[in-house]
Amino acid sequence: MRILLVQRAEKFSPNSVEKDKAILEAVGARLMAAGHQIDMVSEEALEAPEQYDRIMTMGRLPETLDKLKALNAINSSTGIANCARCKLEEMMRRIGMPIPPREGVHGYWLKRGDAAAQSKGDVQFAATKNELQTKIQEFEARGITAYTVSAHVPGDLVKFYGVAGTGFFRYYYPTDDGDTKFDDEQRNGSARHYHFEVEALQACTEQLAKAVGISVYGGDCIVDETGAYSIIDFNDWPSFSRCREEAADAIAALGMEDVRKLKGS
Repeated sequence: MRILLVQRAEKFSPNSVEKDKAILEAVGARLMAAGHQIDMVSEEALEAPEQYDRIMTMGRLPETLDKLKALNAINSSTGIANCARCKLEEMMRRIGMPIPPREGVHGYWLKRGDAAAQSKGDVQFAATKNELQTKIQEFEARGITAYTVSAHVPGDLVKFYGVAGTGFFRYYYPTDDGDTKFDDEQRNGSARHYHFEVEALQACTEQLAKAVGISVYGGDCIVDETGAYSIIDFNDWPSFSRCREEAADAIAALGMEDVRKLKGS
């Protein structure tokens, strides 16, 4: 089978270009070892994807999503588009996901809502309502009129990674290893490692992945001292840098399962 791997545009991989490339290459190596013909292309150079039997994509450009919309890809164009924060927050509220409240006493997070964060400036912390209003005005001056606002939640910041339907799920504390994209994780301080039900979080994120329409996903949540968690971020196909080899096994297995289904159809 001919399988196309689509690389993410560098603007959507702030501080993570090589990490994002590495997970896609790792998946490609496994598929090639299984006997499939593999091509990898940047989404800016994507042409004639319909010529391939299967597509696995990290692309986020609107034109990429449009080209792949009618094709059966991992992840789907619709699912990737649903990960834009405004759409995602609306969906999470509708299906009852645990998310931060809009109001609180520990400050606020202002996040770009029309697309994934492309720079540190797309995610801003404001200690007060007045500072929040100032930052909203700064967003609007940059042409960002779609954004979300949520209250800051104290607790452990936990990063999670999953491949829906494969049983693969991992979680990590960024302050344990210091691996961070924008250093916003430091706002919550060093992890206390509050106990929480990992299986419940996995089930919750699998439900969200299904609702959004993606299979390869990652995100962040805050776990408070009671063990309750709030999902603060959810996105399509992260770099899996903390668990790349295991994740690549799961993603490749997912791709090969889909190929078997296509052969049988």
